[in-house]
Amino acid sequence: MTLKKVHYLSGVTISIFVALHLFNHFFALFGAAEHIEMMDKLRLIYRNIIAETILLFAVGIQIISGFKLFRKNRKSAKRGFDKLQIWTGLYLALFFIIHLSAVLAGRYVLHLDTNFYFGVAGLNTFPLNLFFIPYYGLAIFSFFGHIASIHYKKMRINILNITPKTQAKIILALGFILTIILLYGLTNHFQGVQIPEEYHILIGK
Repeated sequence: MTLKKVHYLSGVTISIFVALHLFNHFFALFGAAEHIEMMDKLRLIYRNIIAETILLFAVGIQIISGFKLFRKNRKSAKRGFDKLQIWTGLYLALFFIIHLSAVLAGRYVLHLDTNFYFGVAGLNTFPLNLFFIPYYGLAIFSFFGHIASIHYKKMRINILNITPKTQAKIILALGFILTIILLYGLTNHFQGVQIPEEYHILIGK
């Protein structure tokens, strides 16, 4: 099996979890309690030894193969979506390393429930949010940018007379809109979220 095929299969596995994760984040629009309630339901699917082992394995493969593919294709990428694919892939690989390390440290070192408040503590604290808003925003947008690039390269037919390139642009636009919507919810509609005291360790309070 080629490196590209392995990278693709691990990406599909991760995308399933990311879709659930973003669906969960959508519930932040209705408040922290609703977000946590949905998270508890979704954790029945992915918070178990089998699912987490598969996910960690897939992320590890994705990071290693992603870096190798970036080095291989960086100079040959000339077109817009080719460049978008390799640079969004690089950002996602770096994001996975940082984000996964933070979540594991939160769970096993700080002994925190890595729930809604763990994720949004930095998003809702100045000046940390100057880093975390673009950090999370670029991660969401890069996910859709990567999918859009792959869709453009693999799609061979028009859908409703819409060309693959336009389809990819639509995916990209939807990703941008969803990024704004999710950040809007995770910052409690830009008014900020009250962080419980046990999570103050994350924001230096």
